[in-house]
Amino acid sequence: MTPAARLYFLFVALLFGGLLASLVNIAWAADPIVTESTSTVTTNGSQTTTVKSPPPSAIAPQFNAGNNSDLCTIGATGAVQTQILGISVGSTFTEENCIRLKNAKTLYDMGMKVAAVSVMCQDKKVFDAMMNAGTPCPYDGLIGDAAKAAWQTHTDKMPVEGETDEPTAEDKRNQALGIIGGVFGSMLLF
Repeated sequence: MTPAARLYFLFVALLFGGLLASLVNIAWAADPIVTESTSTVTTNGSQTTTVKSPPPSAIAPQFNAGNNSDLCTIGATGAVQTQILGISVGSTFTEENCIRLKNAKTLYDMGMKVAAVSVMCQDKKVFDAMMNAGTPCPYDGLIGDAAKAAWQTHTDKMPVEGETDEPTAEDKRNQALGIIGGVFGSMLLF
């Protein structure tokens, strides 16, 4: 392409661009349509606003013995809410058999196998199972047939079902749930 042809194309492009720019400017410069109107609104009356909020809530405390916490506790909680009063209670109770299992496992892990079995034999069911299996619980350091003979002569030292005077964790939990039920029942009368 020759320099004269290039100059010609540049001139045509500038002329066409200027024409296009002026047309766009004319289109944007058009006046908008304006309509004027007037209106009047008159209101007579009153307005009342009533705010109703939800009643307060009694939320029971959360005692969680799960989540791999390795605790020997049982949680019991409860809550009661009426339109006037809300009460929430909670407590934890220690589970004795769980402690016995943990103690036996710890003794076993330390290599004290006879002591671990002795701890487990404090439970009447385990004691009876060991005797029925022909492997009696250790007695004063004796094991096997010697322990069996010692248990037969000292029957007063055998564990007895329900020998402890202390209530079990289940008894404590049931007592707490009974109190919660009593509170709930009394609040129904309000």
